Amino acid sequence: MSKIVEMRTYDLQPGSHPEWLKVYQNTVVDLQKEILGHRYGYFYTDIGPLNQIVHMWAYDSLNDRAERRAELTSRPEWIEFTPQVRPMLKKMESKILIPAPFHPVE
Repeated sequence: MSKIVEMRTYDLQPGSHPEWLKVYQNTVVDLQKEILGHRYGYFYTDIGPLNQIVHMWAYDSLNDRAERRAELTSRPEWIEFTPQVRPMLKKMESKILIPAPFHPVE
């Protein structure tokens, strides 16, 4: 299977995205890059649906994603991170995207 991209969208409590980004940057950004590998993008919304964090990660396969996510969620840094951001979170959505043949994920 060709590479896949996971797109996660977090709907946050109004006005909490600056705090989310601060906590994320100060605690697990490097860990997530180390374990998950290819970060395709990390964004927050400014126009349209507000108070959202959207990030995308490329994986070789669904199995690769499952293995990497299991490693991430077992790490003490991640276990400490989640209670810090959970109160800011209203909803989470995850999509698996398959690249079009003319736009492979590198």
